Amino acid sequence: MGDAIGSHAGAILLALLGAAFFAASSALQHHAVRTGHHDGDARPAAPDDGTSQDATTGTAPARGGATMSVRHLLAVMRHPRWLAGLGLAGAGAGVHALALLMAPLRVVQPIGVLAVPMAVLISAARLRRRPPHGVMAGAAVSIVGVAVFVVLSAGSAASHSPTGGATLVAGACVAAVVATLTLVGLTRSGTGRCVALAMAGASAFGLVSTLVRVMSQAVAAGDVGILDPPMLGAATGIIASMAVGGWLVQHAYHAGAPEVVIACLTVVDPIVAVLLGALLLGEGTATPVATWALLGVAAAAATAGVLTLAHHHPDAVAARAEAAVLV
Repeated sequence: MGDAIGSHAGAILLALLGAAFFAASSALQHHAVRTGHHDGDARPAAPDDGTSQDATTGTAPARGGATMSVRHLLAVMRHPRWLAGLGLAGAGAGVHALALLMAPLRVVQPIGVLAVPMAVLISAARLRRRPPHGVMAGAAVSIVGVAVFVVLSAGSAASHSPTGGATLVAGACVAAVVATLTLVGLTRSGTGRCVALAMAGASAFGLVSTLVRVMSQAVAAGDVGILDPPMLGAATGIIASMAVGGWLVQHAYHAGAPEVVIACLTVVDPIVAVLLGALLLGEGTATPVATWALLGVAAAAATAGVLTLAHHHPDAVAARAEAAVLV
């Protein structure tokens, strides 16, 4: 087991760096979407505690009850903080792609969950307040669950190149999941919308990681050339999935807290990628049944941690209190 982990050390370090980039990107883009959709930062932003006013407009920041308009989204995309977050997200995607060239999906993808506690710490530092115990407990459970998943996966994952038909079927299945979660999210408000849309975006990003791994495996095996139709089709799928996933994540930021969004991304994304890796790339062929059972327990623990974090996050608590008052 130790030798297996050691052989993937470079990929693991790159995945950790990617997680740090994604956490910082999440904090910057969430702040831009929720409180700063004007060009520049002429005045310092008020703490984003869910009740403060927008420092640049004097009005309350948009909450998750309404869908973010295209005009609002375009304005946000010109904001310096959003652009800085986009740059960090691009850097994170780049190092993550390198990690996927060096190790199987089951080793690389789950490491991204470390962006959850990183995002919690970044938010706590910005707001100068200690995260609630429930949030910290949820983040800790997610970390432990994913750490166990990575250790178990490193010793039993193997890959092979899939057929083009299998890749198309996988893409269609993920598209159906994304569409369903998006529909659910658009019929909800607040934290419910945030979680559903973030999960939809995470599913799309899970497909991106899988397609990157598929392309690298195919090229390494000499099955196809970089400009062959299967590769161009996979590249098109990557671009489309990134665009859809990015759109959904921006709406998730608009509806909820960055820790909740990044938690959904870093748990659902690897689960989708690992499942696709097992089905498409044969990464589970050398995994004993007992190990699969432990992997299931680890994944369930990580998911429970995310749900705990989402339930105890201050934004979710405030939303429930507001709803109780309205009733």
